[in-house]
Amino acid sequence: MSSVDEQATETAEDAEPRDQAREEQLDAFQRDLGDALVGHHIISGDELWIRVATDAWLTAAEVARRRLGYSYFCFLSALDWLPSPFGRYEDAEVDTPLADRLQHPGPIETGWAGGDTRFQVFARVIDVRRRAAVTVKADVPDDDLAVESWSSVYAGADWHERETWEMYGIGFRGHPNLTHIYLPSEFEGYPLRKDFPLLARVVKPWPGIVDVEPMPAGDDDEEAEAEAAPDAETSA
Repeated sequence: MSSVDEQATETAEDAEPRDQAREEQLDAFQRDLGDALVGHHIISGDELWIRVATDAWLTAAEVARRRLGYSYFCFLSALDWLPSPFGRYEDAEVDTPLADRLQHPGPIETGWAGGDTRFQVFARVIDVRRRAAVTVKADVPDDDLAVESWSSVYAGADWHERETWEMYGIGFRGHPNLTHIYLPSEFEGYPLRKDFPLLARVVKPWPGIVDVEPMPAGDDDEEAEAEAAPDAETSA
C-alpha cells in the first residue's frame, strides 16, 4: 500500500462517524434559514449545534417551533468567551500579574459552530416526537449587547432572558418585563462575566487548597495535656 493510500485510510478511520439523523436536522434548518445559518457542528450520536446570524436569532426560534416542530423549550443563556483575566486564584503565584491580564486577557475562542464576538447567546430546544434536539447560538455585537427576545415564540424563555440580562448584561428587545430576579436593582456589574472579580476568592483563601496537618506536640504541650488530664487515682 502506498503512503498516500495509508494516509487516506488513517484519515477515514480517525473521522467521526456520520450521523444521518442529525445531518437531516441540519438540512431542514438550512432549507428554512438559508444564508442566515452561518455555522454548525454535529456531535455524532449526541447533539446538533447551529450558529445563526445575529439578526436571524428570532427567526431561528420561529423556524424551530412553527416549521420544524421543536416545541419544547429547554434553556437559554449566554456565553462569555473572554479568558478570565483573574487567573486561578488558588495558584495566583504562577499567574501573570493582574494588570497585564486585564489589559491582555488572551485570544478568544468561541467553541462549536464558531463565532466572531466575545458574547454569544444560545438556547436548546427539542422535538419531543422525534426525540431530536438542537442548540442554537448567535453572536452578540460588541457595540450593541442585545438581541431579539424569544419570549413571543417560547414563553419559557421569559425567565431565562431575565437571568441572562441580569448576569451578563445582554438585552432582549421585545421582552415584556426585563427586571431583576436575584440582584438588587442598585447592584453594579454582571456576576457571570469573566472580568467580574469574585472578591470572596481574593479576600479569603480558596478552601481546600492546602491540607494543613496538626503541628507535632512539643514537651510543653505534653506537660499541659498531662496537667489537664484527670487524676486516675482521684477518679477511681
